[in-house]
Amino acid sequence: MDAAVQFFVHEIDFKLPAENSVRNWILRILSDNGKTAGAVSYIFCSDTYLLELNKAHLDHDYFTDILTFPYSSPEDLVIQSEIYISIDRVQENASHLKVPFGEELHRVMIHGILHLLGHDDHGQAAQEQMRLLEDQALLLRDFLDSPI
Repeated sequence: MDAAVQFFVHEIDFKLPAENSVRNWILRILSDNGKTAGAVSYIFCSDTYLLELNKAHLDHDYFTDILTFPYSSPEDLVIQSEIYISIDRVQENASHLKVPFGEELHRVMIHGILHLLGHDDHGQAAQEQMRLLEDQALLLRDFLDSPI
């Protein structure tokens, strides 16, 4: 598989654990949906930096855990995107939801991929569907990481 899923850090102290495993999981989700990764870049950053991006590009003046900038459409076979994730926000959400940081981080990471595949989360039914797809992806991650 191509390593077209890359991970970067912007001005914070963070290292994604098990990068290769996470990369393979994301590539598998894309493959299972008939897609490949042309260039999918995850940029892990601070709340402050993501807020600046949110203001500059979406005219939103609030914190968020993720911003996904697609450079392809859901109909394309090759997915390209920059996905910015606030590690501050993921940590706070994990604490609030009482889930492990890694689980919340992976949920947010796959949330961005699901948007790139054409899923949205506007409205109650769409949010429930997105959560179901996230849960399914997390189960696949656990299956792929489980010892045989």
